[in-house]
This record gives sequence, structure tokens and C-alpha cells, in this order.
Amino acid sequence: MNGVSSQCAKLKMYDGEDDKPIMIKKPLPLRTVSWSDNIEETDLDVPGTPRTPRTSTTKGHEQCMFHHDLELDHRPPTREAMLPEMSRSYKLLLSSLGEDPERQGLLKTPERAAKAMLFFTKGYDQSLEDVINDAVFDEDHDEMVVVKDIEMFSMCEHHLVPFYGKVSIGYLPCKKILGLSKLARIVEIFSRRLQVQERLTKQIAIAVTKAVQPAGVAVVVEGVHMCMVMRGVQKINSKTVTSTMLGVFRDDPKTREEFLNLVHNK
Repeated sequence: MNGVSSQCAKLKMYDGEDDKPIMIKKPLPLRTVSWSDNIEETDLDVPGTPRTPRTSTTKGHEQCMFHHDLELDHRPPTREAMLPEMSRSYKLLLSSLGEDPERQGLLKTPERAAKAMLFFTKGYDQSLEDVINDAVFDEDHDEMVVVKDIEMFSMCEHHLVPFYGKVSIGYLPCKKILGLSKLARIVEIFSRRLQVQERLTKQIAIAVTKAVQPAGVAVVVEGVHMCMVMRGVQKINSKTVTSTMLGVFRDDPKTREEFLNLVHNK
């Protein structure tokens, strides 16, 4: 890994939308990245993830308010079709709690709660291919790219309560770069599902690897879990930090240290 640290000596941080797509040519390998060859499709899976993302050719769904996203194609009637059954389930839950679902304040709560849950879990209907959308560009750049403090909101799969925090991503390109807003989009794909923070961190790192085959990827996630704040031990100031280091970030201590210093510097 000689020369990696000198290549990473400069940092360029970006903000803004992608340039127009360029025809991608297969780059000559700068470094051995055999670690990426071992990544399987199942590494990006979570329980319940559709193998084939749902699609819809039905007209009229552009008015859907359940999980609208201006940069992604509208996802499908199958999501809306889940609303009646989900609403009935929330109504039963209210009754089980001793509430009256027919009183004025709760009359529309089951439907509102069902719509909210569809939004919280919209990542099940998004794939890496949807998000990247040809925003991979040829670029003779092999210095560290870092986007930090990306806001993240997710749902704990153990208690169905939120956890939230920040994600920082760094990678060392090998003649390919990814549109910067797409890093935030990748975070959205995997955070908008039922999750645990450890798996979320790994999935983000693997997704960036699949997108641009860099020499290395580093991801750090700092989260606050409401299952620890609102219930259980009720430690309101606790934070959970997880990291995944792939490629040179795992193998070269100086590269890893540089990334962590950049992430932690305010």
C-alpha cells in the first residue's frame, strides 16, 4: 500500500448536483481491490426486501402522497393497496390500548399512521440502480472523497421505534467517481427500512463499493436510539457509533486515521 497516504494527502469536499452523464469506459486498475470481489448480492439484502423492485405503469399515481420522491420514479400501487389492511391493524391496536378509535381525535389516526409507516419504510421499494441512475463518471482522481454529517432516520427492527443520527462516507476512487448527492441517496435507501445500525453501516459501505469499485470505502454512523432513550435503561445522552472499513481503509492505518480525523474535525 505504499503511496496511498500521499495520494490521500488532499481532501476535496463537494456539495451540489451531478453533472450530465458521461459514457463510462472500463478503467485500468490502479490498485488490487480483490476484497470487493467477495461481496455478494445478499450483503445488501435485509429481511423483506423485494428481490425485484416494484414498478407501476398505471396512470394517475403521480398524485400519491405516501412516499413521494422527486428524484425517483414513483413506486407502485402495491404500496397504496396495503393501506386498508394496515389501517385496520392500527385501529385494532388503538382498541387494544383501551382507546376509542371512533372518537374525533383518533378517527383518522389509523390511516395517518399507515401512511407514515409506508414513508418510514419506503427504502424497501428502492434499489441501488434506481438511485445511481447513471451518475457514475470517468474522472482521473484518486484522492480521498468525503461527505460527512449526512442526516439519517431509521426504524429499529426490535421495537419499531426510531433511531436517528449522522452518516459520514469516504472513498478512494479508481478512475470513477459517484455524483455526490447519490451518497446521501444511498443512505436513504438502507435507512428507510427496519434496521439495526450495525447492518445499516455495512450496507452503505458495500453499496458504494458496488457503485464505483473504489480502492477503499469507509463509513461511520453515529446514532441515537429511542429504544434506549424512551424505554428500557432510559439513557437520554447515549449515542451508538459504528464503522465499516473496506479496502485500503482497513489495510492501511494512516489512510484510516486520516479519514477519522477529517470526520471528527468540526
